[in-house]
This record gives sequence, C-alpha cells and structure tokens, in this order.
Amino acid sequence: MVNNIKKLLFKHEIKHDLAIKKKYSIPKIYIANGDLTKQWYVYFSYRNPITDRMERMPNINVSNTLDKKQRIELLKSMKDNLSDMLKNGFNPYDVDNNIEEEKIYNIREAFDFALNIKEQSLKGVSFSNFKNRILKFNLWLNSNGFDKRNITSVTKKTVITYLNEVLEKTSPRNRNNTRTDIQGIFQVLEDNEIILTNFITNINILKAKPERNKSYSTKEEDAIFEYMKNNDPLMLLFVKFISYNFLRPVEACRLLIGDIDLIDKKIRLKTKTTNYKIKILPQILIDDLPDLSKYDKNAFLFGRNGIGEFWEAEENNRRNTYSEKFKAIKDKFNLGKDYGLYSFRHTFIGKLYHEFIKTLTPFEAKSKLMLITGHATMKALDEYLRDIDAVLPEDYSEHLVK
Repeated sequence: MVNNIKKLLFKHEIKHDLAIKKKYSIPKIYIANGDLTKQWYVYFSYRNPITDRMERMPNINVSNTLDKKQRIELLKSMKDNLSDMLKNGFNPYDVDNNIEEEKIYNIREAFDFALNIKEQSLKGVSFSNFKNRILKFNLWLNSNGFDKRNITSVTKKTVITYLNEVLEKTSPRNRNNTRTDIQGIFQVLEDNEIILTNFITNINILKAKPERNKSYSTKEEDAIFEYMKNNDPLMLLFVKFISYNFLRPVEACRLLIGDIDLIDKKIRLKTKTTNYKIKILPQILIDDLPDLSKYDKNAFLFGRNGIGEFWEAEENNRRNTYSEKFKAIKDKFNLGKDYGLYSFRHTFIGKLYHEFIKTLTPFEAKSKLMLITGHATMKALDEYLRDIDAVLPEDYSEHLVK
C-alpha cells in the first residue's frame, strides 16, 4: 500500500514539474567533432516573453586561433559562467540585465591603445624600437588585406607568416625580437580583455647566435685615436666615455652637463626607464673635459656639433648621428661591420681585465671588474669575457718543444 502511494506521489511530482514551463535550456558546448577549422561555441535557448516559445540565442564563439586544449578549457568556463548567470536570473531579453556592448577594436585602434599603455613602462630607445616594430607589422597587415579589419582577425598563422618574412629579410635575432615585441603588444590587449588570449606565446623562438662587435687591436686603437685627436675632438671625447667609463653609446647620448659631478667624481646615468644610477668618473676622463661651468646644466654633454648644446631630437636619433659620424672614420680605416662604437667598450674591458690579472687571481680580477662594468653576476661576466676573447691562455710554446 505504501509503495503504491509513493508511486502516485512520484507521478504527481513529474506532472507538476512538466506543467511549469522552463525559461531556458541548459547551456551546451559544440566542438564540431574536433575539427579546428570550424567554429566552436556555447549555445542555449531562452523562452521569448512575447511568443512564449523557446528560441535559440546567438552562439557564443571562441577564437579559431586557440588550440584544442585551450578551446575546451575556455568553453567549459563560459558554459559554467553562463549557467550560473541563468540560475541567478539573467534574462537576455531584459535590457536592464544585459551587459553593455563592448567596443570592437580594429587593428590600428587596438595597437594605438596598447602602445599608449606600453609607453608608461618603456622609455626612450626601448619604446621607440618597440613602437617601430609594431608600426611595421601594422603596415604589413594593411598591405596584406587587413586594413580596417578587427584585431581578432589577426591569427597565429598571420603572425608566423610575417615573422617568416622578417627572418628572410634580416636575421633570426631580429625575427625573435620582433616576435617578443608583438607578444608584448598582444599581452596588453589580453590584459585589457580586447582579445581572448595572447597566442603569440605559442610561437617558437629560433636559435640565434648573438652578434657582438669585435675588439680593436692595439694598432687599430692607436691609429683611430690619433686620427680623431687631429680631426674630430668631439668624437674622441665621446669614444673615451665609452672606452674609459664603459658606457653604451646611447647612455653617453643621454648625459646632461648637470649629470657630471666633478667634485665627487661621479656621473648620474639615466637608464632605460626614468631611474638613474651612479658611476664613478675616472680621473683620465676628468683630465679631458673642458670647463663645464660655462654651460647650461640642462644641455646635453654631447650635442650635435659640440659640448653643452640643446638638441631637439629623440635619443635614438642622437645616437644614430654619432654612429654615422663614426662610420665615416671606420670607412677611412677599412673596418667592416664587425667593428663599431661598442668595440671600444669591449676593447677596454679586455685591457682592464688583463691589467688586473697581472697582480690578482682570476676571481679577484673579475670581482673587481664587475663593480666597473655593471655585470649582475660572475657567470654573466665570464660569458662576456669569453665572447670578447679577453680570457686567453699564456704562451705554451715551451710545452711543445721536443
């Protein structure tokens, strides 16, 4: 008897539930039988309040640039979130509950937005190089039919095609640097929810041997210094800041008159960001400096044509001006592309190490050298010294005598 009553109650419950019209269907996932060339999405239906019929809502797609694992993870997350929203009363027909429609960015708008964000963290040459690579990519996209298209139209395959062209025209190193900058711009877009995911992280990095200028021989160094002394004293002083203070060319271009402290024998060096670091000013450089008190402290130490000039130009352009001036000197001595302003830095770091090693152990010599060059670790300095061939064995002829 009791069992019969239970059966009747169960049937009654079923009939009662069926009598209540459901507002929506449970969200489901469509994966196109695993075909990555087709669209994958979440779909559901909702009862139209006017017709009182269940109607299919627009598909909620995921990007075709994602791989299988990424698509499934994203679809599951979207499905779960949508289910929670529907349970909590979300009504796609209710204007008050609808999420405000998000702006759809075209490629140029997306890049401009991300560049404005990046400019806050990158300064000077770093941002200039970054921006130039992104603008070159944008020009390439425009010339390949992407003009005025949405940023979501740029796929992994698109970027790989562009990087292959960069590789063919330049080098693996430049291709990798381009990839890194594009990854940076897409990361900003992902962080600001303009794109779903930064797929550039899945593009491989090529093996690339770093390019490094060769060191000058003693004969080459003496000849170049003598020529600059007689023909271009400003260039000679610029080179001495690289040689004796181990500055990079762009760091020398950043120096203002006010950055030179002759009393405490220090210079204030501006880094890639807005920060500064302090380096000693060796006496050998102080002896070559003119009277700086007659110049405006806000003027550049190295101007376009002389010391203490104001120069309305980007630091990248200022550096290039000095590089071009030195190229004319290089050409006079028939020096190839392996030699440049950086070569002086390598040359004099090697000379300093050879002097230290005369009276110090290798570890002591490198420890002292680290304070001067600014290398963060002993390992980094070891690799650098090997790259510039500063660490060479003593003459071993006596061991070869029969």
